[in-house]
Amino acid sequence: MERQIKLIWDFRGEGALRTAEHHKIHLKEYIVMEKLNIAITGFSAINDMHAIAFMVVNDEQMIALRDILKPHRGELFEDKKNTP
Repeated sequence: MERQIKLIWDFRGEGALRTAEHHKIHLKEYIVMEKLNIAITGFSAINDMHAIAFMVVNDEQMIALRDILKPHRGELFEDKKNTP
């Protein structure tokens, strides 16, 4: 299975969760507009003042999308549902 990378955008402050949720909408719009084969996007709260939006991409897509979308960071993605 090809390695997957989770591109992450960090948002901080009182409205962080709302901002992350809104950013996810823009990520999904970009996926549709560019006709990308990307199925995993999301957002989550880290704490009351920190939230993230994310997109999971294949290793081969990572550099191009990183340069275009400018995430704050990335990490290896492991699908916990398919892990024994």
